[in-house]
Amino acid sequence: MASRYANLLPVNGKWKQQVTDYLTEDVPSFDYGAFVVGDKQETASLYMKGEGLISGVPFAAEVFKQCELEVEWHYKEGQYVSENDLAKSNGKIVVATVSGPANKILLAERTALNLLARSSGIATQSHVTKKLADESGYNGLIAGTRKTTPGLRQLEKYSMLVGGVDAHRYDLSSMVMLKDNHIASTGSITEAVKSARSVCGFAVKVEVEVSTENDAKEAIDAGADVIMLDNFSGPDLQKVAQSLKKHYEGSNKSFLLECSGGLTLQNLSTYLCNDIDIYSTSSIHQGCKIVDFSLKINA
Repeated sequence: MASRYANLLPVNGKWKQQVTDYLTEDVPSFDYGAFVVGDKQETASLYMKGEGLISGVPFAAEVFKQCELEVEWHYKEGQYVSENDLAKSNGKIVVATVSGPANKILLAERTALNLLARSSGIATQSHVTKKLADESGYNGLIAGTRKTTPGLRQLEKYSMLVGGVDAHRYDLSSMVMLKDNHIASTGSITEAVKSARSVCGFAVKVEVEVSTENDAKEAIDAGADVIMLDNFSGPDLQKVAQSLKKHYEGSNKSFLLECSGGLTLQNLSTYLCNDIDIYSTSSIHQGCKIVDFSLKINA
């Protein structure tokens, strides 16, 4: 069963065409395995075999739908399956039952499993990271990044939301982020922000990546909405964040502070500080462990 986040996916969105493309990629010509099994009606169990948060249900469901299969979900998206839960069921639990022609079950199998595995892995890592921050007393946002896999961005951003973290900007059109290369090409932070504001107006936020406190002040004075403190050490980060908040206290400057660069589950707690509004990390979705799923036809 999909979570409420499935309502974010457009009824006729590009994501459905991507599912079609995934299936076409898997069978560009003849499906020899389909010939072997034929169209005999079968029922298959979809097993979850690893600890984690279930995610990616709408994407897997669309795979089954396009293959003209019926699917019944026994667990809800966003539900956490623990090692203890798995141990009670001999190391695997049935999260869904799929029924239809054998050839179509096998056509859908790998694509659906891959999407569930990837999505659940990201959702699980997001959940664990957010939990660590919460338990450390942090009150702000934990976010992913735009360092997503080409062709899988919507799935990966969706998975972050299911896992309880902020998905950050979706693409280059969602928010202006002025990084070192933008500043170098433009000549100054002030000119870069001014140029961005001239076209994006009030509706699009402007973020500036900085590596010093003085650069942060220039960005704030220029009217940036978000200041990314990039690759600061833990102690320096907290010192600069506190200094900036104090410096602009009582002024008409409104801004958010974001920390990014080198953050992992192992070192995040050494950086956490409530003067920072957002911590963004690609460790949530790059290189995270997938959750194992399998599909078995019931003999």
